[in-house]
Amino acid sequence: MAQEIEKKFLVKGDFKNLATKSTRIVQGYLSSIPERTVRVRIKGEKGFLTIKGIGNESGASRFEWEKEISLDETHSLLAICEPGVIDKTRFIVPAQGELKFEVDEFYGDNQGLVVAEIELPAENFAFDKPEWLGQEVTGDAKYYNSMLMKNPFKNW
Repeated sequence: MAQEIEKKFLVKGDFKNLATKSTRIVQGYLSSIPERTVRVRIKGEKGFLTIKGIGNESGASRFEWEKEISLDETHSLLAICEPGVIDKTRFIVPAQGELKFEVDEFYGDNQGLVVAEIELPAENFAFDKPEWLGQEVTGDAKYYNSMLMKNPFKNW
């Protein structure tokens, strides 16, 4: 079983010229309760089913399991998801060594929100923070995609 360790930040500056890849993502949730979110996602031309457990005390570490599924299965599952959808473009921005930032620019009801995540080998791992990285929001539930679906950025 995989453990995901990541830090999340708001984005305050231009990062797109540093991105090496971008992918459109549309996703919904079969279950959005914090103890076990079950996400269905179309990422580019592929479908995925992902299960995430509740975060630890800091919100930086939690269980994550993901499996690629067919696009037909993905569309069928999206049709029975909870109300609301997350629509975004994910930009990959290289960081130090093997690390990379995944920067999500949201659309629709979350238009104007831009969030960066970096997956780390350990929760206390030190990494360089670029100038475009803003306030850390790791563990702040309102920035979880499963919560943005229920209480979108436009309502804040």
